[in-house]
Order: sequence, then C-alpha cells, then structure tokens
Amino acid sequence: MQAPIPDLYLSKGADRRLRGGHLWVYSNEIDSKRSPLGHFESGDTVCVKTADGKLLGSAYMEPRSLICARLYAPGEARQLDQTLFDSRLRTALEGREGAFDLPYYRLVYGDSDTLPGLVIDRFGDYLVVQLNNEGIERYREPLLQALIEVLQPAGILLRGDSRSRREQGLSDDSEVVHGEVPAEVPLQENGVRFLAPVLEGQKTGWFYDHRMARARLAPWVPGKSVLDVYSYIGGWGVQAAAFGAAQVCCLDSSARALEGVAANARLNGLEDRVTVRRGSAPETMAAMRQEGCQYDVVVLDPPAFIQRKKDLKKGFAAYRRINELGLQLLRPGGLLVAGSCSMHLGRSDLMLAMQQAAVRAGCQLRVVEQGAQGPDHPIHPAIPETEYLKAIFARRL
Repeated sequence: MQAPIPDLYLSKGADRRLRGGHLWVYSNEIDSKRSPLGHFESGDTVCVKTADGKLLGSAYMEPRSLICARLYAPGEARQLDQTLFDSRLRTALEGREGAFDLPYYRLVYGDSDTLPGLVIDRFGDYLVVQLNNEGIERYREPLLQALIEVLQPAGILLRGDSRSRREQGLSDDSEVVHGEVPAEVPLQENGVRFLAPVLEGQKTGWFYDHRMARARLAPWVPGKSVLDVYSYIGGWGVQAAAFGAAQVCCLDSSARALEGVAANARLNGLEDRVTVRRGSAPETMAAMRQEGCQYDVVVLDPPAFIQRKKDLKKGFAAYRRINELGLQLLRPGGLLVAGSCSMHLGRSDLMLAMQQAAVRAGCQLRVVEQGAQGPDHPIHPAIPETEYLKAIFARRL
C-alpha cells in the first residue's frame, strides 16, 4: 500500500492563478510555517492545498527552484506513477494521431500535456526524450515503462544536454535506454524527407514546431531564389526547394549542420538547387550584401535571442538587426519570413522589430500571413508560457 501524499499549503490568497488552471507553484506562494520547503526533496509528490485546506491538485517538488512545485494532476490526489504516465501518453498520442497522418511529431509538450518538465519527440519507431528538471528525472523508470507499453518503440534516446538541466547541475550525457537508436533517424515533414541527427544535433535533433509555417512557403517559392538563414539541417531551405524554388542558399555557422543540409537535399534529389554557406549570420549577411547578393525570399529562423525577460531590450535589438540585414538582401516585391522562438518576445514586438528594420532599410513591409506552433505543440490557455513561436510573412514594397 502506497504512503499517503503529504500536503503543500499555500499562503492565503496565493491560489488564484492555480484555480485559473495554471500548473506552477512559486516558492513565495508557500506557507513556509506549515510546509517548510526544506522538508522536501526534488521529485517528492505533494497534494497542493489552499490556505483553508481545499485540494488544488497533485504536484512534484522542485524545492530549490523559483518554481518549487509543478502540478501533474489538477484537482486530484494522485501518485506520479506508470499508470498516470500511461494515461497521459495515450491522451497525447490520440491528439497527435488526429492531427498527423505519419508518426513524426512532438508527442509530449510538457505542461500542455500535463506532464511538466517532459519533452518527447517521435521519429516513427524512435523516441527522443528530454527530462528537463531534477523532479521529473526521478520518474524516469515508470515513464520508460509506460512508453514501451504504449508505443512499443524500436529505440528510446534520453537527451541530457538541455539548458534547464545544465542550470540545475544535472548530467548532460545522452543515453540510449531502450533498444537501438541510429545516429540519424528518418522523418517526413510536408511531404519532404529528412535525416535528423538525434544523437548530436540541436535539442532533440529536429524542430517540429515550425512545421505549419514551413508548409505555407509552398505558394511563395516556385521559380524563386531563397535564402535560409540559421538553416540548421535545412528544414526551411530543403522544403523550399522541394516546393519548386529555383535556387536555395542555406546559411549556418555549423559545418556539421550544413553537411546535414547537403545530405537532406540529396535525399530528395534536390542537390542541384541547394547550396550552403558557412558563417556567422550577421557578418556573412553583411558580406553577401557587399557582394551584391539578392533573393526573392529570405527566411530568418534564429535561435532565441531572449532567454530571460531581462534580456528583452538587447534581444529586441538583435531581432531588428537581423531583419534589417535580411531586407537588404531581399528584392523589392520579395517575401521576408521572420521567425522567433523567444517566449518573452510577443508577436506585436516581433512585428515592431520588423517595421523598425524596414525603416532602417529604406523600404516598406506588408504582413501577408502569420504562422504559429503546430498542433503537436498545443497551447495551454491558462499558461501563456506555452505559447512561444511566431512566424511572420511580409512582402517588401
């Protein structure tokens, strides 16, 4: 028989956000006399209660973090065990299978799938898992057993090199924990084939989040020249070529990523229309302008320039600068696609950065389309932090 779950009491009036559906408990919201944080270890399960004892749900503890508890069972007193993982995984799987014909997607997106701290990307028979904090790390074994039970994967890879793990001093090692996982795994997106370097690539090896926006390139690129900046392994650029672009140049600072671009172009028989260029984006784009390079479509999909709210001013300037450089390489009448994965940069802020970039570049922009994260990155309406991705398509006039 399992031991009862201990209680975690909130201070009076600190329950409003959780009653509204949010899943995070901050350390300054705890009644430290009734529930001293020093009495808990990372991963301990608790029943979160209001000051007058009403149950808000079950959470696991992160007592040394600002977010000291994360709810995994709102409104319930429930253990975090294989049975719960099994239920959550089946619900997540049902949602993805309803949205996608093929098994290539983000299977679990943390809080939005009521599995805080957990990310799982599916590549057909292979799963890549990120346990992004010390609390969820404690439940590795029941999670793996549930994954094997629900999906029967050929292989499961644990990637340990996330920023959040490093900040908590957790191991950054990656490990194949079930079956076998090759260095590169196949996937399909929008009818285009790729090989994702899951062992050594960025994050899980692929970025599914911009899938829907990349699909919207199709009507804009036939017969056009395209520059894909921060290309990684060609998610935008190779798809642009597959959609009929006459010429695509993929720019990235990583030689290994550009090797991936070339391999993915060959995989689709597009090597004659896809070229690569290595270098830091701002410096290389400035050099390309001096060389007289011009393109019909410029795609900018940089890494997050704003990791924390305090970086907003500096990050905004970085987005404005990269968009200005992109516009300088874009022909009049061409299409600029500006992406951002910075949660702290709102959509209106990105549009403002683009407008200021246009003023500096001496041109005008008109927004013609907007993209967001796909259905495998669902947005929790009570948790604004789950909405982070933007893609703005704008014509240069």
